[in-house]
Amino acid sequence: LASFFDCGVSALPSMYLGLPLGASFKSKAVWDPVVERFQKRLAGWKSKMLSKGGRLTLLQSTLWNLPIYYMSLFTIPASVACQLERLMRDFLWSKHDSDRGFHWVNWDEICCPKESGGLGIRPLRIMNEALMTKWLWRFANEEGALWRQIIVSKYGVESFGWWSKGSSFAHGVGCWKAIFSRLEVFKSLVRFEAEL
Repeated sequence: LASFFDCGVSALPSMYLGLPLGASFKSKAVWDPVVERFQKRLAGWKSKMLSKGGRLTLLQSTLWNLPIYYMSLFTIPASVACQLERLMRDFLWSKHDSDRGFHWVNWDEICCPKESGGLGIRPLRIMNEALMTKWLWRFANEEGALWRQIIVSKYGVESFGWWSKGSSFAHGVGCWKAIFSRLEVFKSLVRFEAEL
């Protein structure tokens, strides 16, 4: 088949669109490319003399967005979230390349909204939950989407097509199973209104 389509053959896990296919996303090692991108980006910035405001802007506009693609599909391990947030904290408070600096304010306070006295940096685990739960909203609203049709054909639907049935398979369903595990949270946040 590979020779007919003139394409290469490789073993799983392999990278496709920046994500490792066939890998266990419960494994911390799968998130190594994200951590490496964080560290690479920070290495380029640390040599420059930046104010706290400049560091905060870089955190919010660039660094914080690096794991978004992964976090929209897979549950971030707590240890990886802590490691990435530690890198962000150290970057925000450091004075020089090798100096971690003293952390003057608790990270939880920094992660509060600006209206509440924080700096508006969103905690990674909370954002991960929101991004994954959004797929359930999309499932309910994007009836013609190809990805939805694949989920429907694999698992079926219930509740008039608002969500899929759960998966009882042990392998090969990690992504949707992780998303579907947020169904109760999703149900508690939506309401149905009948139009007359």
